[in-house]
Amino acid sequence: MPSTQAPTFLSRIRSALPDLHPSERRLADTLLSFPGEIASYSATELSQLANVSNATVTRFVRRLGYSSFDEARQAARLTQQSGAAVFQSLVSKQGPESALAAHIEQSRINTENSFAGITLAEIDEIASAMLKANRVWIIGFRTAHAFAVYLGAQMGQILPNLTLLPQAGQTLAESLCSIDKHDLVLVFSLRRPIKQLENIFRELANTDACSLVITDTPALSQINTTPSFENLFNPTWTLRVQTTAPGPLFNHAAVLALCHLISTRLLELSGPTGRRRLLSIEALHDTLDEI
Repeated sequence: MPSTQAPTFLSRIRSALPDLHPSERRLADTLLSFPGEIASYSATELSQLANVSNATVTRFVRRLGYSSFDEARQAARLTQQSGAAVFQSLVSKQGPESALAAHIEQSRINTENSFAGITLAEIDEIASAMLKANRVWIIGFRTAHAFAVYLGAQMGQILPNLTLLPQAGQTLAESLCSIDKHDLVLVFSLRRPIKQLENIFRELANTDACSLVITDTPALSQINTTPSFENLFNPTWTLRVQTTAPGPLFNHAAVLALCHLISTRLLELSGPTGRRRLLSIEALHDTLDEI
């Protein structure tokens, strides 16, 4: 079935390339190299950047199907807000020391702001539910897959029944069909999520399993655009983290800190049972001479 999604800002430019006049082509090449500029520049600034006239900018955006420069700029801003790295500023205007300080400070701010909305009681409630669950499933794609692997490795030292998705060589259906009401599902929904995640949320909504979503999207009530899961799925818990960055890539310091806290509280609340499992693992390390 063909997609009904509207063409993106960049796809409109690429489609228009064969029919552009030389000056319009120069503007198109500029935007394809630095697409984020239209999100913050005025029409005059953009014309100067591409060395074209204001009239060329006006003709160009209309050729793309936009009624005005402001409409084109808004389309670019929506893509920028989605987290596309190519739409972020790639050139630091700071010196090396200032840039380093900015990244460190942003990590601190992201972590502090994230944990301002997360309580230890909430973390303990989640950890207790994990200890009671027959199986804990952890789902993560793209960048989020790295955090799913990390969290799975930490929690796997305490929980014997833990499954990370997606699994190599298997379809998602082969795993999702096994989730039941006695399980707990943890999903990382970090920008920019794959489209298939929406279908996963729909399937999870049909189960009675406890669920946790870790996301860096604002609450639906705080924004005009719709996050990928709030109209599809009502998780038991939602933990929101901030991933703002001074550069083109997201800053995931708060995500890692949250994974560490969940794992630590899980171990602490597991009591003697968790410690016995850790001791068994250490004994096998010695037997197998692995570490």
